[in-house]
Amino acid sequence: MNSVWKETSDLPCFEALKRNKKTDILIIGGGLAGILCAYMLQQAGANYILVEADRICSGITKNTTAKITSQHGFIFDKLIRKFGLDSARLYLQANEKALSQYRKLCKNIDCDFEEQDNYVYSLDDKKKVNRELAALGRIGFPVQAVDSLPLPFAIAGAVKFPKQAQFHPLKFVSGIAKGLSIYEHTTVRELIGTTAITDHGKIIANKIIVATHFPFLNKHGSYFLKLYQHRSYVLALENAPNLNGMYVDEAQKGMSFRNYENFLLIGGGDHRTGKKGGNFKELETFASQHFPKAKIRYRWATQDCMSLDGIPYIGAYSASTTGLYVATGFNKWGMTSSMVSAMLLTDMVLGKENPYFEVFSPSRTILRPQLANNAFGAVTNLLTPTTPRCPHMGCALKWNKAEHSWDCPCHGSRFTKDGKLIDNPSTGNLKIR
Repeated sequence: MNSVWKETSDLPCFEALKRNKKTDILIIGGGLAGILCAYMLQQAGANYILVEADRICSGITKNTTAKITSQHGFIFDKLIRKFGLDSARLYLQANEKALSQYRKLCKNIDCDFEEQDNYVYSLDDKKKVNRELAALGRIGFPVQAVDSLPLPFAIAGAVKFPKQAQFHPLKFVSGIAKGLSIYEHTTVRELIGTTAITDHGKIIANKIIVATHFPFLNKHGSYFLKLYQHRSYVLALENAPNLNGMYVDEAQKGMSFRNYENFLLIGGGDHRTGKKGGNFKELETFASQHFPKAKIRYRWATQDCMSLDGIPYIGAYSASTTGLYVATGFNKWGMTSSMVSAMLLTDMVLGKENPYFEVFSPSRTILRPQLANNAFGAVTNLLTPTTPRCPHMGCALKWNKAEHSWDCPCHGSRFTKDGKLIDNPSTGNLKIR
C-alpha cells in the first residue's frame, strides 16, 4: 500500500547516532518540516543536528497529495471573523512566501515541479463561495469565481487561485537532504531540558525543534487537547482524464483531485482517526462510477493533525518552556505549512524578527468550540472499559477494519495488529495480551 511517491523515488540513507553529541540546535523529526528546517539552518551556517526515529519521510510526508497552495479551503472568511483582517492577510502572505520559496528551490531540483491553478469548490453552498470571494477581496488578493469545473459532478461554485503548484515530494527531499547533518534510526526517548536521550547516546543542545507531526511532550503546551488527527485516503488511477488543475471540496469530508504524470490522484473517504468513515471503499465506488475504464495502480492513506482554529501551531513549544520550539497542526496543508514552519523556526532559533510569529503562535487562545469536542471525546473514551489501551494516555483503542490497525480516537496513535507503533504521539509499541 505504498504511495506513488514512495514507489518512484530513492531517498538518501544516513547513519544512526552511536555516541554523545553536542549541537546548538537539535531538530527531532525527519519529515518535510524537519528537513526544511535543517536545510535552512545549514544555508545560514548554523550548527545543528536532525534525528529521525526511522527513515526520513517515512511518516506522513510520503503519503501527501503534494499540492503547494496558499488556498487552504474556504479559510479566509473564517480567519477574518476569528482574528481580524490583518491576521488573515499575514496568513496568506506567509503561505504565498512559502510557495515562492518552493519555486526558487525547485529550479535546481528534478522533482516534477509544475505550476497549476488551484480550485476550492462547494457542491451546494453558493453563499460560502461568495463569502470567501468577498474575504479575499478585502485582503486584496486576486482570485476568480468559477461556476463549473472539469469534474464529473455539478458544483454550486468555486474560487480559483492562479499559479499555485504541485510536485513530487520525495524527489524534492532527495534533492535537498544530501549533505545535511542527519541521523536516522535514532529515537529520542526523553527530553531533560534541552538534552535529548536516545538509545545510543545523548544530544546536548541549546535549542530544540520538535517536528514529529504530533508533539510527544504531554506536560507542556496542552497539545493533547489542542490537536486531534484525521485520516484520508488516496487512489492513483491509470487511464483517467487529465483535469489540468488541482481541486478540493471545501467540506472536510469532500474529495480532492490532481494529476501526476499519467495518473489521476483522487482523495477522500475522510474521518477522524479511530472513528468510522468512507475509507478506500468510498473512493473505489466513486472511481468505478465516474471512471469505469480506469485502473487503480496505487493506493495509500495519510493522517493529519488538526488544530482548534484552522491555523498551525508554529513557534515556542509553550509559554513555560525555554529553548523549545514546535511545528504541528498543519490541517491537511502540509506542503506550504512545512515551508512556513522552516522559515519561522529558523528565524526564531537564530534570534531574527519575523512578521508572522504572532499569527502562528502556539500560545494563542484555545477557547474554541473544537476544544470542548476534543475534551469530551477524550473523557468519554477514557471511561470506556475496553482493551487494548493506548500507551500514550490510556485511551481505549478501536480496531480499524479497513487498514487492519488499532487506532486511538483521542489523539491518533496507531498500531499494527501485533502492537507495533505506526503513528505517534505514542512513543512506544502496544502490548497485546
